[in-house]
Amino acid sequence: MLREYQQRTINELYAWFEAGNEGNPCLVLPTGSGKSHIIAALCKDALQSWPETRVLMLTHVKELIVQNAEKMRQHWPNCPMGIYSAGLGRKELGEPITFAGIQSMRSKAKLIGHVDLVIIDECHLIGHKDEGGYRTLLSDIYQTNPNVRVIGLTATPYRLGHGYITDKPAIFDALIEPVSIEELIYKGYLSTLRSKLTATKLEVDGVHKRGGEYIEAELQAAVDTDDKNSRVVAEIIKLGAERKSWLIFCAGVAHANHIKDALTEQGIVAECVTGETPSNERDRMLKEFKSGRIQALTNANVLTTGFDAPGIDLIAMLRPTMSPGLYVQMAGRGLRIADGKTDCLVLDFAGVVEQHGPITAVIPPPKKGDRVGEAPVKVCDNCQEICHLSVRECPACGTPFPEPERPMLRLHNLDIMGADGTDFEVTTWTWRKHISRASGKEMLSLTYYGSLSDPPVTEYLAVTHDGYAGEKSRRLLADIAYKAGVVLDYGTAELHEMAQLLTEGQPPSAIEFRREGKFFTVLQRTWT
Repeated sequence: MLREYQQRTINELYAWFEAGNEGNPCLVLPTGSGKSHIIAALCKDALQSWPETRVLMLTHVKELIVQNAEKMRQHWPNCPMGIYSAGLGRKELGEPITFAGIQSMRSKAKLIGHVDLVIIDECHLIGHKDEGGYRTLLSDIYQTNPNVRVIGLTATPYRLGHGYITDKPAIFDALIEPVSIEELIYKGYLSTLRSKLTATKLEVDGVHKRGGEYIEAELQAAVDTDDKNSRVVAEIIKLGAERKSWLIFCAGVAHANHIKDALTEQGIVAECVTGETPSNERDRMLKEFKSGRIQALTNANVLTTGFDAPGIDLIAMLRPTMSPGLYVQMAGRGLRIADGKTDCLVLDFAGVVEQHGPITAVIPPPKKGDRVGEAPVKVCDNCQEICHLSVRECPACGTPFPEPERPMLRLHNLDIMGADGTDFEVTTWTWRKHISRASGKEMLSLTYYGSLSDPPVTEYLAVTHDGYAGEKSRRLLADIAYKAGVVLDYGTAELHEMAQLLTEGQPPSAIEFRREGKFFTVLQRTWT
């Protein structure tokens, strides 16, 4: 049985196709939302509605193949399914549904033959250029069936150096985002993340970049020192004293091993998993970690996607990264719920929360060649020389600049969720139809009022817009209307009619908001 938002996901996907859209959509779903269940339901519905359909379900790691296949069996015990994966020792072709690893399947298009639907989990790994395993296989499949449709699933629909995975050239044409992290936490399907200031900061001064990301050898040299490792481990042990399951992301293989050794020296049962770890050893470590026999697991670049350990209640980020996708994938390992788990503590030694923002509002990377803004500057108070922000003294007159104030994460421990803001007790609200000056499109505006001394807070819902902005606003409108006790007729009602109904509904008792320039962002709405 699907959860409501999982069925909503499928409904929105079908609605996208029924609207006559061409191309390939991508379903954007938070980590822990149950993508495997959605994949299983899609496969089952496709086969039962159109028995001649042939489905190929692809992913990049054997753990995800097993996970997706297991959920398929749960939804449809007698489903006609085969698995093609060298890592699993299975090469089963000929069934209507094939679950496969891309490494094993990339050159096997002729073996699998005609395919009607390709479903790709963790599809952000597909490159924009017409090269690589996924693009090679899809090109060969298109030769057999030019009408094949591709559906992607990911929690992070962007790639470092390329921007969104719908930015051309790309195989995906639209992002469908049926549910948010906030909604899943509110409904109890995901765990809250907390973040705490760490005294130790892993600096990357002087570390160069290649392809937009830090060069691993230089990054390890900068962060992997005996002194830093000792201080990091001491702080993890102190702040994680009440935590049972620690997952630690490191800057490279050597770093991961050194952190594991430092933990072991302090009496912590710890292991290290890297790409060099033999398969049987890796399987043993992950099993013991999930069972609680191993308290701390360090890793380098291997436990970001496809790793499901719901009991994780502490994540330590020791890997600076320019990739917002990698940041979200790392933090996402702590989102799953488990018995006895109230939240997951994120210790950000690498400054990635500060750099990329809360996981509920991550800024995607720019496309290659796009400018990300003018170089920051500052002005000398003595001679008014315009200087680069990085200089310590004015190159014109020698006057020293004051030490810059380092941005600090606030300490109420919810920064990674984007929950820092100003509380506001609401007495009433007003909804109006609004015309966007920028686009000329109709919107809904919502103004919250408090006491006479409180300035009103207004937010705008772009419910008639296309793409991500429209989808997000429509989801938010549906959620607010439900909590306000208002039933909206989305099919025929005009915006001014909706505004009137919503104004008469029950407003939240309080909101938390943040001012951004002349506009407001409402972070949370609370109904008592």
